[in-house]
Amino acid sequence: MRKEKSKSVVDLSFQPMIAVVMNILLVYIIYFIARVAFLLENYSLLGGHSLTIRHLSELFSGALMFDSSAIVYTNSLYIVMMLLPVWFKEFDGYHKLCRLVFVIVNSVCLATNLADSVYFPYTLRRTTTTVFHEFGNETNLLRIVGTELFRHWYLVLLFAVLVWLMWKLYRTPRSKVYNFLRASHRLIYTGIQFLALAVATLLGVAGARGGLQSGVRPITISNANQFVERPVECGLVLNTPFALIRTIGKNVYVVPSYYPDLQSASKVFNPVVRSLKPTVKNKKNIVILIVESFGREYIGALNKDLEGGHYKGYTPNVDSLIARSCVFSHSFANGHKSIDGMPSVLCSIPMFVEPFVLTPASMNTYTGLPGLLKDWGYSTAFFHGANRGSMGFLAFSKKIGFQNYYGRQDYASDKRFGGDDDFDGNWGIWDEPFLQFFCAKMNRMRQPFMTALFTVSSHHPFVIPDKYKNIYTEGELPIHKCIRYTDMAIGKFFQSARKQSWFRNTIFIITSDHTNQSNHAEYKTGIGEFSAPVIIYDPSATTVKPGMRDAVAQQIDIMPTVLDIIGYDKPYLAFGCDVLKTPASQTYALSYLNGIYQYVKYGYTLQFDGQKVVGIYSLADRLMQHNLYGHVAVQSKMECELKAIIQQYMYRMVNDKLMPES
Repeated sequence: MRKEKSKSVVDLSFQPMIAVVMNILLVYIIYFIARVAFLLENYSLLGGHSLTIRHLSELFSGALMFDSSAIVYTNSLYIVMMLLPVWFKEFDGYHKLCRLVFVIVNSVCLATNLADSVYFPYTLRRTTTTVFHEFGNETNLLRIVGTELFRHWYLVLLFAVLVWLMWKLYRTPRSKVYNFLRASHRLIYTGIQFLALAVATLLGVAGARGGLQSGVRPITISNANQFVERPVECGLVLNTPFALIRTIGKNVYVVPSYYPDLQSASKVFNPVVRSLKPTVKNKKNIVILIVESFGREYIGALNKDLEGGHYKGYTPNVDSLIARSCVFSHSFANGHKSIDGMPSVLCSIPMFVEPFVLTPASMNTYTGLPGLLKDWGYSTAFFHGANRGSMGFLAFSKKIGFQNYYGRQDYASDKRFGGDDDFDGNWGIWDEPFLQFFCAKMNRMRQPFMTALFTVSSHHPFVIPDKYKNIYTEGELPIHKCIRYTDMAIGKFFQSARKQSWFRNTIFIITSDHTNQSNHAEYKTGIGEFSAPVIIYDPSATTVKPGMRDAVAQQIDIMPTVLDIIGYDKPYLAFGCDVLKTPASQTYALSYLNGIYQYVKYGYTLQFDGQKVVGIYSLADRLMQHNLYGHVAVQSKMECELKAIIQQYMYRMVNDKLMPES
């Protein structure tokens, strides 16, 4: 008899958990119905009859990740209320309150999803928090909303029916307070509830982030691009509660009024590039290596004056390559994160204020080097040895025009290589084998091709393959052995590439995504910590002449420089310049650090807080010890130029103007 009662108490203790599972499943169904309504309301905009059942299933499957995140965020209070491990909450009044919270919260979410199906045709994207600024000064919103409610009465009816169903189908636990009068029963209940809450917390974190696997950052609205064939389809993959939640506090782009209008700013700086004279098409292959954490500091050939001229660095293979390449006396990254490097290198979009791909502007209409070249007859592919979707690179690569993406899973399925035995256990496939895979894949691509590869091995936790641990020993910093390993991998890649028929008809560009650990003071300064290599290698030595150029280069110069090299003759938008054709005195670099814009030009680094200049330093002052504010003739000129760049950037981000006007 006691066993039966104990079993009954266990069953009752599981009741809140079962109720939560059933009710959350009900929310998933509500989101699914709202998405179907969104599709039907915007059928023609989303492709209409061209949408196949297979593609729709892919879109709806991808949507589950974003629905899970939104459901976790919005229902977290309800879940905690239900699973709170205190026995005295099990009475009717408390569960009526839980039911009310559940229905109200999810009714609001349903309303935003249904409302956005009406608003979508005007924006072609899910509503973000920018909507509150967009309509902040409108006085006729109530009338507009009333009109739309009347016109879309069927959505109002659907809303009412679904809210009624939520209320009716809501599951209430059958446990009551009197079932836990004994201390032993309370103990059983508390233990079960505590474990349930712990499991729910773990699952909730995974759901909110979009996964717990290594290398995955919390998903943002830009991650929807990995599931779509056209950017407009992101609206079907996303949901409005998620878009709102993920952009709270992310309205980082505010258009300043340094100049009275965009035209005035354009007279000082104009990011739209138009060919003013006929160019000779020179459709060489383009290969870009974005090397993880490959700071300029580690490269001996770029630091011949370091340590009294005795510095060897950690990159003998890249040093050898530099002897046959075009490099620059000053070169910089435009951001501090991997997700900053991708837009900078491939789209000529620097990081200002927040990583571009984490802001609502990432859903604007724009393209990059692969998209421009794809439309110009190139075949394009992006390579990243990590899991598909890691760092959001799959989504971003599709957004900017890469036709194919190759990651860890693609490497593992290629029988010519070592499969998952070459997985580093943290981020992805070791650089040495993955670079060989990269070379092999390019052998099968139609020329001309444009490819980019993002390496993974020179990354925290700074480990290398066991077979190299006695070869590349610890340096002064943990990253040094990884740099040595990746340098070796790059050397072996070029050994393989030189044997290929496409090699001499290819322009290679090597840069880093950002910098990393440093042990030299000049690389720890405000501008020094952005110092990254920009290496342009032309094996034929005919299109790009080798040598050190006394100029400034940056990641955002790569796209315009490449386009000029190959004779691209269509308009495009870039915040960098063609660093080979621009006079050395006019080359520049941009960065943003803790609220300070940095502008390198004319031999100086200007620091600007958005309102005023706070410092100006000579590039020769490598430790940035002498603030020359007010004592440099070009300070005012640099400030005007930087203000024009910032205003152009902010205006184009806020107003979706990242493509050249027709």
